[in-house]
Amino acid sequence: MRMQSTLENFRLAIVALSSNWLRAFLTILGITIGVSAVVLLLSVGRAFERFVVNEFFDIGTDTIAVFGSEGERGDFEPLTQSDLEALSDPLRVPDAILTTAFLDLSGREVTYEDRSTEPSIFGLTTEYREFDNRDVAAGRYIDAEDNEGAARVAVLGSSAVENLFPPGLPPLGQTVRISGIPFRVIGVMTEGGSGGFADLDNSVFVPIRTGQTRLTTQRAVNGDPIVTQILLQARSQDAVDSLVDQITVTLREEHDIDFSGEDDFVISTAEDLLDSFGTILRYLTYFLAAIASISLIVGGIGIMNIMLVTVTERTKEIGLRKAVGAKNSDILLQFVTEAILLALIGGGVGIAIAGAAGAAVSAIVPAFDVTLETFSVILAVGISTLIGVVFGLFPARRAANLNPIDALRYE
Repeated sequence: MRMQSTLENFRLAIVALSSNWLRAFLTILGITIGVSAVVLLLSVGRAFERFVVNEFFDIGTDTIAVFGSEGERGDFEPLTQSDLEALSDPLRVPDAILTTAFLDLSGREVTYEDRSTEPSIFGLTTEYREFDNRDVAAGRYIDAEDNEGAARVAVLGSSAVENLFPPGLPPLGQTVRISGIPFRVIGVMTEGGSGGFADLDNSVFVPIRTGQTRLTTQRAVNGDPIVTQILLQARSQDAVDSLVDQITVTLREEHDIDFSGEDDFVISTAEDLLDSFGTILRYLTYFLAAIASISLIVGGIGIMNIMLVTVTERTKEIGLRKAVGAKNSDILLQFVTEAILLALIGGGVGIAIAGAAGAAVSAIVPAFDVTLETFSVILAVGISTLIGVVFGLFPARRAANLNPIDALRYE
């Protein structure tokens, strides 16, 4: 009996809405825009989170990064060449199968004849090649002899080549100047390097020893050349924790830190970075979705508006139904059903639009696999139903509380 009553309410709601289809369409449009925006933002946010995770997997989840930090006196303590050599010792750090470092020298002008640019500039060890996910398109990479001799040679990213050289001019063998110092181009990298979110295509690589001796005067307090970051690769994912312990012990010994002193360096694993980025992206996605949900409130107000108008237009109908025995709860349920139906139709169309928009984003940017999340769809349906109930309840109560005699006399 209750099922038949519910179905009858939906039938009456469809008839009532179809009699004013244009007004119903405009009301549904507000809910549609809100639901599609919320669902699409949540889906794109999740797709971007998966993209970030894949980027880290490309770098390697067994990779550990070490940075300088503040010392006990509050001064920044950079990592040094001695730290790099200590962490490269297999007797002190046996769980590392690869150790490398880079020196960030960005902010310097690179010129070729009358052309100039300011790309990212990095001083690299030879081993850094293992962390670069690109190939050498022409020439060669920096080798051990280049570093030992502090050679003035450079490897360019594809974008740096385009910015420095005129079309058709082979860059190999040409001389570019970094802060006025000449460097011979020995290699060009292929496109598509991310390097952990840095644009390596618009970069210039030089031997780290060359950078330390010719492009910067920065030194540690003891006069040792500095490095920006040291990267280590564990022999396996299971060995990451033990490798972190070995790095900690080695650097504390190198920096003469006693048992009660605080570390003047920071060790970061891929899992740490993933957790941090994941949290940031999740909150950012929720924040954007919350902003988009404002349009849902606007759509809900639209539903309340059309239902108030409907109650006014159908006052005589309400009086007639009450006169033949309809209860207040029957009238209330009828108008709430109409409001819910408006919201559900808008939500369904919004989900379909979000799905189409997500497919379009995936087609344009293949790296983003935008798929509708089950959670997003359930949330959209739930929000749509809630909007229908909340914003339809006041007009429905107004209709249910009409005096049948006054309603029949209404003109």
